[in-house]
Amino acid sequence: MSKKLAYLALALVFAPIVLGMAALPVLASAEVGKPAPDFKATDIHGHEFKLSEQKGKTVVLEWTNNECPFVKKHYGSGNMQATQKQATDKGVVWVSIVSSAPGKQGNVTPEQAIEIEKEVGAHDTARILDESGEIGHMYGAKTTPHMFVIDPEGKLAYAGAIDDQPSPDPETVKTATNYVLAAVNDLSEGHEVATPVTTPYGCGVKY
Repeated sequence: MSKKLAYLALALVFAPIVLGMAALPVLASAEVGKPAPDFKATDIHGHEFKLSEQKGKTVVLEWTNNECPFVKKHYGSGNMQATQKQATDKGVVWVSIVSSAPGKQGNVTPEQAIEIEKEVGAHDTARILDESGEIGHMYGAKTTPHMFVIDPEGKLAYAGAIDDQPSPDPETVKTATNYVLAAVNDLSEGHEVATPVTTPYGCGVKY
């Protein structure tokens, strides 16, 4: 077979693949300062949650995995629950999201997630199981925890770590700077978030 015919054959083989890739829908991506990607999901209690319906309120998105040592650090020490309560007491909508795929670490059923909430005494507004990873990929969630704060206008105001202590040691929360609460406080006072982006730390999201 000549080189020309060989290239033509390869083009015919890969053309459907390339066309298929081009036809895939492009998901919105999260970028600080721009509108947060909208999503709709059913939480673990069977209630529908739609981000765009939260306009006028500050929203915190928390990626979580109950088996991750870094998540255990924040829940075992009570730090995450205290952060949730301080935020929700200010009228913040707090959404915990589990993007662990079936068969992966942290994947749970709605019933198991409800028990986990009760055991740790969580103060989240809604908990969503994102088994497909669609919401996680939409926001570029990389770690558990990975935190996002959305301002009342629907723009992403903060993305990154919960604090400045990238360690699984619970003792570190005592001296940590809590970036999420700082962002929530800045917004509640009508200010721009002083530290809008940090590097998230924790276990990789188990897509």
